[in-house]
Amino acid sequence: MPGKTSTQLSGYSYPLSPSGGSSMITPPPWHFSGNMLWIEYAVDREAAQAFLPDGLVLSHGDLTAAAVFSEWEWCSADARESSDPVSCQFSEFQIVLACEHQGRPVARCPYAWVDSATSLSRGWIQGMPKQFGSVHLTRMFPVGRAGGRRRPGAHLSGSLGVHDRRFASATIALQQTEESVPLLARVPLVHSQLVSQWTGEESTGSRLITSRVSGVEFGDVWSGTAELEFDRETIRARDGDLLSLLPLETGRGYSFAYAETLEGGGYLD
Repeated sequence: MPGKTSTQLSGYSYPLSPSGGSSMITPPPWHFSGNMLWIEYAVDREAAQAFLPDGLVLSHGDLTAAAVFSEWEWCSADARESSDPVSCQFSEFQIVLACEHQGRPVARCPYAWVDSATSLSRGWIQGMPKQFGSVHLTRMFPVGRAGGRRRPGAHLSGSLGVHDRRFASATIALQQTEESVPLLARVPLVHSQLVSQWTGEESTGSRLITSRVSGVEFGDVWSGTAELEFDRETIRARDGDLLSLLPLETGRGYSFAYAETLEGGGYLD
């Protein structure tokens, strides 16, 4: 009988192929540029701590959580995606908690939604808990009356829909410029590398991981009063645990442009 032909399949992510060029995700570095709306809020401290893995402790203070609406343009090292906008754009919504690891300020993202399969898959590689959602922000334009601009009195909004149902919405009425965004200064984000059991032989559990970030840039940071709403009944029907992270009180909102490069990751513990 003729011998079996062996094919070596490769790739940074699925799908694997003989050349490795079919992978949905390219190897890092990954470059990101985008616009962000941050709304800080107070959360039930006991509930928030329950969402933190061992080794992380919720930070002191009143406003230890944030709802984050973002729209992104991204590219890999050779910027091949830039010629095809549908492959390099996505929008995102995150809940972020300010916490500490061995006294070091860090942050944790217990929930995230994105509108791109590539972003979702890349997030799982990083340990981010991304799900599919529909995220929209006021678009920024330098001309005309229809688009958003960062200036006193401007109103900028964001919304999150999950399974065609409104989950969250926010509006910021801009007032003044700021030096920084308090909670965003708590970098890096700490995620969990999770191995799900399938064969019954995996070493299950998770380890704390974080990303190596370079090339961080901020545009002008504007702040103002903020309104933040979650549809509690819709969320209750989808994920009762998420209810415990909803706002007790809403703080300031922030709008700014942001850029960074993700170089890769490493273990925190």
